Amino acid sequence: MKIRMAVRWTWARRSCLLLALLTVAYLLVELSVSTLHASLRAGGAREPGSRQLSEPGKKAVDLSRPLYEKPPADSHALGEWGKASKLQLSESELKQQEELIERYAINIYLSDRISLHRHIEDKRMYECKSKKFNYRRLPTTSVIIAFYNEAWSTLLRTIHSVLETSPAVLLKEIILVDDLSDRVYLKTQLETYVSNLDRVRLIRTNKREGLVRARLIGATFATGDVLTFLDCHCECNTGWLEPLLERIRKDETVVICPVIDTIDWNTFEFYMQTGEPMIGGFDWRLTFQWHSVPKHERDRRKSRIEPFRSPTMAGGLFAVSKKYFQYLGTYDTGMEVWGGENLELSFRVWQCGGKLEIHPCSHVGHVFPKRAPYARPNFLQNTARAAEVWMDEYKEHFYNRNPPARKEAYGDISERKLLRERLRCKSFDWYLKNVFSTLHVPEDRPGWHGAIRSIGISSECLDYNAPDNNPTSANLSLFGCHGQGGNQFFEYTSNKEIRFNSVTELCAEVPELKKHVGMQNCPKDGLPIPANIIWHFKEDGTVFHPHSGLCLSAFRTQEGRPDVQMRTCNALDKNQIWKFET
Repeated sequence: MKIRMAVRWTWARRSCLLLALLTVAYLLVELSVSTLHASLRAGGAREPGSRQLSEPGKKAVDLSRPLYEKPPADSHALGEWGKASKLQLSESELKQQEELIERYAINIYLSDRISLHRHIEDKRMYECKSKKFNYRRLPTTSVIIAFYNEAWSTLLRTIHSVLETSPAVLLKEIILVDDLSDRVYLKTQLETYVSNLDRVRLIRTNKREGLVRARLIGATFATGDVLTFLDCHCECNTGWLEPLLERIRKDETVVICPVIDTIDWNTFEFYMQTGEPMIGGFDWRLTFQWHSVPKHERDRRKSRIEPFRSPTMAGGLFAVSKKYFQYLGTYDTGMEVWGGENLELSFRVWQCGGKLEIHPCSHVGHVFPKRAPYARPNFLQNTARAAEVWMDEYKEHFYNRNPPARKEAYGDISERKLLRERLRCKSFDWYLKNVFSTLHVPEDRPGWHGAIRSIGISSECLDYNAPDNNPTSANLSLFGCHGQGGNQFFEYTSNKEIRFNSVTELCAEVPELKKHVGMQNCPKDGLPIPANIIWHFKEDGTVFHPHSGLCLSAFRTQEGRPDVQMRTCNALDKNQIWKFET
């Protein structure tokens, strides 16, 4: 009996041992497969010669980890944490720096000495930093960067900033589109460099396409759910990508932009906007402008991290669902080089049922060059094309301020008009009333807008030329009449204002006890008109200012330069006679 029980017990122990071994083997296989999947999500296998890819570690996989980790910060390095940098240069070095600034309109001599992987201080709101994302539910993205003769260090810093701040599970690829650059370092040297970077593709055009078509070429190769367009001299901040993709996941008809932070072209200081961002607008010359957020938009938002609706976008940096971009008709390929495409797409998004927004939790720095690095001779042609397709009768305000635009050959727009009809897009009047209701719409009464010519000094017209960053800082002056609108376009309104509506709505004023004519911001529509901006254009051609009791007069300085000031009224003085020229 005892022997039989011992035999049974031995058999049971063997069975349990076998079952335990099978269980351990099963768990080991499962763990191995899970680790493999996590590794693939974190960036795949390591490529020979490339920087080390992020390792998931032993703990639960962190899906927010980027494809590549930045090297440790060096607080003593030039430009680290986005700080301004200045070099002590010899005479020959200073000459090299100036030559590079002349070529690129950016201080490339300094840029070349700043790390391609520099750290930027994260100054986002606490709510942005603490926001959690469901990475498995977010769409993937292809980042498209078109470039033409871009400097080596600014281009590579853009690429690395994307690789080092974008979660590996979300970044499908970076697509570089070389728009027929002729710089030697952008040939074999660039090909070799990017061949050692994971998920970076280089595509070259075989003729100069311009920004619009170069970006479209990149979009055709994209495999991500979302197209994210960046300029080629940017630096992405921590957490820039997730808010954009989450917004599109919630609403595929949203075109979403990051907050564009300024990187100084000369010192490479990173100015991160910590307060309320600006939103996009335009003036009636169809020039993009930044505007403060209106009260009704502030009231609409329920939290500090909710996106801001924006009437227009700057155009260089935005994300859009690939399917929705195709549905909308992508870019207007009839536009040449760059300029105007941002307003055209903005109008189309809003008028055709979409939304354009700026996300306060997404920050991307952008180097704004000292000047445009290359010309955009097709700006008027492109904007005229946008006006003809989308602005209906309001296009006349644009043409009045840009007389040469009436003569522009803007090409065949029949296909774009059919697109507007097929998408059942709304009118521009709807856009002004529902999207950009704070924009003052000019009256442009016949005979009361255009250049204001002096009869006494007949070659001269009233002219106003102030810097965009301080539009009320200049005085009204005289300059040779050129018939191009711009600085010489004025409007006399039914409220008796002399308006100059370019960067912002400005009204001519005569400061107390002064003889010069300055400019102040016009009152908002419906508000009382201050006495010092009221003018009377009389039948005899004089321009009378009731508040000062003086008349607008042309004169010549002691040096013989034509100018304008307020003087005692004299109807016999031809220098006080003026006429509008439309």
